Amino acid sequence: MTINIDYEAEKKLEIPYGEIIEEIVREALDYEECPYEAEVNVVLTDNLGICEVNREHRNIDAPTDVLSFPMLEFGRPADFDHVEEEFADCFNPESGELMLGDIMVSVDKVEEQAEKYGHSMKRELAFLVAHSVLHLLGYDHMEEEERLVMERKQEEILKGRGYTR
Repeated sequence: MTINIDYEAEKKLEIPYGEIIEEIVREALDYEECPYEAEVNVVLTDNLGICEVNREHRNIDAPTDVLSFPMLEFGRPADFDHVEEEFADCFNPESGELMLGDIMVSVDKVEEQAEKYGHSMKRELAFLVAHSVLHLLGYDHMEEEERLVMERKQEEILKGRGYTR
C-alpha cells in the first residue's frame, strides 16, 4: 500500500499525523475488505489552501475540514466486483496498486474542531481521514440513511484503532 502525504501548511500539527493517516487508511480499507493493494494521496493544508480548492471544485468560497477526490465511481459503495474491467486505467502501471484518489485536510480545522468537540487532535484527524476514505470508496451522506451508514462505519473504523471520544 502506498500512502503519499504532502504537508503544505505552515502551521505544524504537533501530533504524529503520518502514523495516524497511515493507520486509518489501512484500517478503513481492511474494514471495507478492499481486495487490492491501494494508493491514496493526502495533502495537509491550511484553511486558506482548502478554501481555494473548495472554491475551485465546489464553488463554495469557504474553508472546509476535508475534501475527497475519488478516482473511481462505484455503483454501490465499496463494491470492488467490476473494478478491474471498468477502471483498468485506475491501476498504477508501476506498482499495480489501485489508485483510490486524493484527500485534502485542513490542519486549522483539525485544531478548531478538536477543541469544539472536546476531543484530541489525533482523534479529529483520524475521524476526517476515515470519513474521506469512505468517500473515496463511494459512500456519501446526502440522504439521512446514507449519513447514518457512514457515521456507523466511521465510528467502527476509529474504534478498531482505539480512537474514541
